[in-house]
Amino acid sequence: MHTESLQPWRKDHTFGLDRMRGGERRTWLVVAITLLTMVVEIAAGLAFGSMALLADGLHMGSHAVALGIAGLAYLFMRRRAGDARFSFGTGKMNALGGFTGAVLLAGFAAVMAWESVSRLLAPVPIRFEPAIAVAVVGLMVNALCFVVLGGHSHAHGHEHRHDHNLRSATLHVLADALASLLAILALLAGRYLGAAWLDPVMGIVGSLLVARWSVGLLRQSGAVLLDCEGPAELRQDVRTSIESIADSRISDLHVWSIGPELYAAEISVVTHHPHSAEVYRRRLAHRPELVHVTVEVQHCPG
Repeated sequence: MHTESLQPWRKDHTFGLDRMRGGERRTWLVVAITLLTMVVEIAAGLAFGSMALLADGLHMGSHAVALGIAGLAYLFMRRRAGDARFSFGTGKMNALGGFTGAVLLAGFAAVMAWESVSRLLAPVPIRFEPAIAVAVVGLMVNALCFVVLGGHSHAHGHEHRHDHNLRSATLHVLADALASLLAILALLAGRYLGAAWLDPVMGIVGSLLVARWSVGLLRQSGAVLLDCEGPAELRQDVRTSIESIADSRISDLHVWSIGPELYAAEISVVTHHPHSAEVYRRRLAHRPELVHVTVEVQHCPG
């Protein structure tokens, strides 16, 4: 048999990852906006003596780096989609980008907490009015970036649940927005209630919330990188669909993520009356997210 005759049975392992995703364009746009705002907030924080504002500016810069990593992950995933060295395509670069972003997010939370505790122990004078004005601008910029990334659908959006890279970028922007909001509240309390100590305390509160987000993203993206089993609903549907064929039982089933909304499956079927692997694959045609299905059919006599 000639190699050319096998072409109809060869699989394309790009799985559409060679096309630019919407999250990639949005991520690079947010990187540009974040870098510009970073310069303004850091300068204002140093000039006005606000730790909350300075922390917000520093996080803007560090998040710009994290967002840049997310953008590069999209670029690598798209440019190398057809590289034969990647057994199931480059889809896991999405999870790797999300995992890296989550690690950086945890680091930012630690730095934020350290600086806030330092300022709580050794307070510095704060010029409240200009600091509040710049913090409000920072919050507006973060809100804009959140919308650009599609953050309005963050909690329930289908895209954010599966695109860990985009989720990482959105959480970084959300962390910046939280820092800006807490800075405003702390500065207002310091200005009108004389509670200047709230400035570093709000920084500590914000760091705890950011740390919680990072842990959630680490778990989700880490599960993909470690080839943990796919969604229970999908695995149950695979089992039900295959075992609906008379005398067919699944003895071994593995379903795992190989990219955003992309899954591979390995299925071992035991039956008295074997069919071709294609018969079993056709039973899963209603699940387009199963892009790579391998079926092993074993005959059980008697």
